[in-house]
Amino acid sequence: MVKPWYKQFWPWFLIALPLSVVVGTLYVVLIFSQNSVDLVAEDYYKKGKGINVDITKVNVARDLKLNASISSDKNVVIIAFEKGELDHFPALTTTFTHRTLPDQDFEKLLTADAKGIYRLTLDHDMQGPWFVELQPHDKAWMIQGRVTFPSSEPVLID
Repeated sequence: MVKPWYKQFWPWFLIALPLSVVVGTLYVVLIFSQNSVDLVAEDYYKKGKGINVDITKVNVARDLKLNASISSDKNVVIIAFEKGELDHFPALTTTFTHRTLPDQDFEKLLTADAKGIYRLTLDHDMQGPWFVELQPHDKAWMIQGRVTFPSSEPVLID
């Protein structure tokens, strides 16, 4: 007497192979949907056009002979600003952008003391590589550079 097909090994083995691929694919899709990568900009065209604007702002800062040096002392970031051809030390909008962790990015408005030193006190120590942008309130020019914290020696950005 011959067994019915559903009681034999080979049909179930042949069904299990594609079924395991389907289950594995669903599992991989679930993992990727929960852990998306934020390094790729969705509005890359607008960001590409914005690069040209940034370059002109950097060139304005260069023409005004502006630069800054950044250092840190524990949880205090110290920015020494050279005002070049400006009449006074402006309030600076400082943007700190982390290379890979967008949830740690932040922006602060800083004012200078009489010597042109800007101080930013944080509730934690800065660690790792950061991209720093300095701009006045009217965003007429921009100084930008890369700094790796902690940095006891001043790092020049211009």
